[in-house]
Amino acid sequence: MEKGKILLALTGIHPQRWHELLSAEREVVLEPNGANDPSITYAVVWKQKPNLLKSLPNLRAIFSIGAGVDHVFADPGLPDVPIVKIVADNLTQHMVEYVAWRVLDHHRQAMLYRVQQQKKIWHEPPQRVAGDISVGIMGLGSLGRAAASALLSLGFAVNGWSRSERPMKGVSTYSGESGLIPFLNATDILVVLLPLTPQTQGIVNYGLLKELRRRNGLGGAVLINAGRGRLQKDADIVRALEDGTLKEASLDVFEVEPLPKTSPLWSHPKVFVTPHAAATSDPAHLVPIMLRQMAAYERGEKLENLVDREAGY
Repeated sequence: MEKGKILLALTGIHPQRWHELLSAEREVVLEPNGANDPSITYAVVWKQKPNLLKSLPNLRAIFSIGAGVDHVFADPGLPDVPIVKIVADNLTQHMVEYVAWRVLDHHRQAMLYRVQQQKKIWHEPPQRVAGDISVGIMGLGSLGRAAASALLSLGFAVNGWSRSERPMKGVSTYSGESGLIPFLNATDILVVLLPLTPQTQGIVNYGLLKELRRRNGLGGAVLINAGRGRLQKDADIVRALEDGTLKEASLDVFEVEPLPKTSPLWSHPKVFVTPHAAATSDPAHLVPIMLRQMAAYERGEKLENLVDREAGY
């Protein structure tokens, strides 16, 4: 099987470093030589232009440079070839760090302490132990399971919810539509790590947030979303914060990105905002994984971490 060329199609991300690293082993192009370019065998993409890939006759596989693949499926002309999502220790570690950081920040009442510091108030509020707090993770894929393990090691009670049953030692797991409300009712801090699919779009809405448990040492329920922005309804989160349904929120993703300067989330005193930075795709770690997969595929081996087209992730 011949190597062929790699089409590097990135929108909103500078391609230079990706191009340099991929070019060490393969010929890389930024645009096809015509709509039916036969020389391209792989595409490495992030929010590729619509219909860019549909006519490439020798395209063997599409590689997403991020953990999410909803941007790939946004292409109306997506060809019927395997889609590979990236699973990397580096990416997973970044996400685990983010989740542990934000859970601990809310648990240890950091927002209150920051206000006290500004006002020069010397006061120690009551502090519950981690075991009294239940952290619920929506999405028990590789990232969710790694985050759950880290939170268990910190002493938190951990719940998990997924579309289908995903048992995990030490975690109280729930699944499907029937398990969602019981999961929420048992959760104090909600961590959202779901993939974006037609079924999950807008799932983090006011009705869902109302089901979170609020009888805990935190003084109210907390939301952390490090999954995909369109999983949530920004306006519903603001509403929940204003009426006390939520005590606080940490948001790394938003319905529209970059987050518009007019959004009330920027200045809300109960919200911590990061710019989709929880788990950055580092080409130095991800490109070798892609190149290794391509070489293995050409030797007749199977591609790993394939996307289930029916499920959408």
